[in-house]
Amino acid sequence: MTTVRWKTLQSCALAGALALAAGAGSVLLPPGTAHAQTSALARGLPDFTDLVEQVGPSVVNIRTLEKVSSNPGEALGMDEDMLEFFRRFGLPVPNAPRQRPQPRSQQPEEEQPRGVGSGFILTADGYVMTNAHVVEGADEVIVTLTDKREFKAKIVGSDKRTDVAVVKIAATGLPAVKIGDVNRLRVGEWVMAIGSPFGLDNSVTAGIVSAKQRDTGEYLPFIQTDVAINPGNSGGPLINMRGEVVGINSQIYSRSGGFMGISFAIPIDEATRVSDQLRTSGKVTRGRIGVQIGPVTKDVAESIGLGKAQGALVSAVEPDSPAAKAGVEAGDVIVKFDGKAIDKVADLPRMVGNTKPGTRSTLTVFRRGASKDLTMVIAEVPPDEAPQAKTKTEPGKANTLVSQPLGLTLGELTEAQKKELAIKGGVRVVAAVDAAARAGLREGDVILQLANMEVTGLKSFEAAWAKADKTKPVNLLVRRGEWAQYVLIRPAR
Repeated sequence: MTTVRWKTLQSCALAGALALAAGAGSVLLPPGTAHAQTSALARGLPDFTDLVEQVGPSVVNIRTLEKVSSNPGEALGMDEDMLEFFRRFGLPVPNAPRQRPQPRSQQPEEEQPRGVGSGFILTADGYVMTNAHVVEGADEVIVTLTDKREFKAKIVGSDKRTDVAVVKIAATGLPAVKIGDVNRLRVGEWVMAIGSPFGLDNSVTAGIVSAKQRDTGEYLPFIQTDVAINPGNSGGPLINMRGEVVGINSQIYSRSGGFMGISFAIPIDEATRVSDQLRTSGKVTRGRIGVQIGPVTKDVAESIGLGKAQGALVSAVEPDSPAAKAGVEAGDVIVKFDGKAIDKVADLPRMVGNTKPGTRSTLTVFRRGASKDLTMVIAEVPPDEAPQAKTKTEPGKANTLVSQPLGLTLGELTEAQKKELAIKGGVRVVAAVDAAARAGLREGDVILQLANMEVTGLKSFEAAWAKADKTKPVNLLVRRGEWAQYVLIRPAR
């Protein structure tokens, strides 16, 4: 109905414009010209019906269940009406603080809906791809096909860095999707999404590709579209006009929590690379070289003689790392990796991460006005369970800080965490919303600097924030696992 109305409005607008021009004496068109042009316009609009019939059976609904106490509202401070709101709309119930186990007679466990997402069938023998955040923390995963068959799924593997997960159901002869070529995808091209927004199965939305290689601070460059994506669409496919999957719908940009015309999809070539490893070994192996890097600004590039703002500026080198053994120094600008240019800072961790550990690679650095090639053997990134500073806040201690302009809730690091991460100080991110979430920050990140001022704890963070220029984006040096990078946050006013 919406498409018909849109066509009608276009036709009326064109016919009205032609009539106005003719009435003004500026243009005289032969009879039937307006009809011909209107028909051409109508023929140019895409028809998604065949695509829906072709790809729809390959898209699945994913429900997750979590074992909770009989009354989770008590731990969350929520009444039953509020909990029912989350359940009705398929939204994940916020995590309650972990409590000491009680006898089953006092606190029986029961499975409650945790969330609703989407996915699509990779292979005819039951492998399904979705987002890692859709299945994270689930005690049970239920996959529902378009023919209403339901299966309990086994989580084959999940990768938080790329937000890709693979689950397996016991079925054969399933309609698998066709994988497309992201390199052929063009900005302005029509694309379609199928998923379960708010639990509404097999909902179809469409739009165009708004941008490619969009860097949102995460591990992957995203495909940006204006396709309507809402909670429950996560993990569903982004489909081109040839009926091929070109991405996994994963994120939206929003100031309200709802769709605002900007959504992001994981490129399917990157997702396939991850899923292949998950299906083979249940985990993803990535390369690392052990450097902390930041962007190269125009002023810095000009001052050191680099000319163009490109590459990754080395702010620190991890002792005994591949970079340290190869002779990389703080202040070097890494301009190439294995002969491939580093245009922006995010290119380096992606290139290195996609390199198999044990590979001998060449790093080209710009140092004191000259380029130099350094050879190293790529090491392996520790798994996601590596130190992430995710300890729980001890009850009764006021050791958190909320920065609303930045969208951050912060906590102190323990001495054990500092020793484990080999850092002198910093603050850990307890929660990231609004501006911080848009910049790519997430729970477990450690902030080492704010506005070029060292952060040793919550008090020093407050002091640095008080001195920062709040009219401009704020620069933060953030540690995530073994990596550190600079992040710019535009504070809310």
